[in-house]
Amino acid sequence: MTKTTQTAVDQNTIRRRGTGLRAYNPEKAFRGYTLFAPLVGQSTVYLIDMEGEVVHQWKLPYSPAQYGYLLPNGNLLYNGQIPESPSRFPLWSLFQGGVVLEAEPSGKIVWEYYHPDHHHDARRLRNGNTMVLCIEKIPRWLVPQVKGGVPGTEIDGDMYADVLYELNPAGEIIWTWHAWEHLDTETDIILLQEHRQEWTHGNTVGELSDGNIVACFRNISTVVIIDRQTGKIVWKLGHNVLAQPHVPNELPNGNLLIFDNGQHRQNEAVNYSRVIEIDRQTKEIVWEYKDDPAQSFYSPYLSGAQRLPNGNTLIAEGSFGRLFEVTAAGEVVWEYVNPYFGRRTLSAETTLMRGEYNSVFRAFRYAPEEIPWL
Repeated sequence: MTKTTQTAVDQNTIRRRGTGLRAYNPEKAFRGYTLFAPLVGQSTVYLIDMEGEVVHQWKLPYSPAQYGYLLPNGNLLYNGQIPESPSRFPLWSLFQGGVVLEAEPSGKIVWEYYHPDHHHDARRLRNGNTMVLCIEKIPRWLVPQVKGGVPGTEIDGDMYADVLYELNPAGEIIWTWHAWEHLDTETDIILLQEHRQEWTHGNTVGELSDGNIVACFRNISTVVIIDRQTGKIVWKLGHNVLAQPHVPNELPNGNLLIFDNGQHRQNEAVNYSRVIEIDRQTKEIVWEYKDDPAQSFYSPYLSGAQRLPNGNTLIAEGSFGRLFEVTAAGEVVWEYVNPYFGRRTLSAETTLMRGEYNSVFRAFRYAPEEIPWL
């Protein structure tokens, strides 16, 4: 009689499928170092080599992390979360942010800025200032004019939207842009499935080569370009193309690379994610990556993409901690799954946030010459 060995099975689906380095084609991948930060459970930013080995890490005082990226001087710009931040946004326990800092490779903090309503993103500008994404309450009289969303889901009749602040190195606000002053209540419509506590839900702010600002608003599935001098929206791509996008970023040819998450995608039988390159002049999709079958690649939240110097694209499938690189033809040549899991501590926990997960907001690949201190 054969004896059966009882073995405990890991009940976490993502971890059971395997973590760490999952695939690597050294002949086709862009060799360098990948930077990422687990979104839950810790405040560590990791730098790994192509084999998935940690070669450097920053342990920072604010946990959990949002994300970080390297500045030209080799320091890390880090967006951190302060769970007890005194934000005026009632759903802060599901949102979180609060601190932006610059840290040397040693971990020494050389610049720090707190704002109770900071969330998701902050970027260092070429002039040395920092653009910070925050949230604010919009005027009560405007709320009924904003269309879409689940009726009656405002917060005691109030609605919030995004505001951008440009800070000088001393932390003084020298430029402000209020989303509610520039969006169109007739066309910038909240998705029908989203609640009306937020009009925009920004997740990205960045600087273009001409000095203008690009921003991304998930709740209205819209990417905008803002004229730095006038504050006017001079370019817009909306829900006829996008579905809850993240991280639009400018390519050397002037086009925009966008992670198009795909939750509540219009006129589609299934939800799926894709990465698209948009010609800014024609607004046409000139390059696209999606899996086959399409639903095999899907992150309803988070995520981003970076075009690499060899023409490949690094993609962060954020909800599942999957980082992978594809060629222009869509061939996967490198894949790594974040092995660091954690549980998020929330005062108003929802089904979405329960359990143990390994989400990553964004990831970046750097060539060896970009990290001379390593």
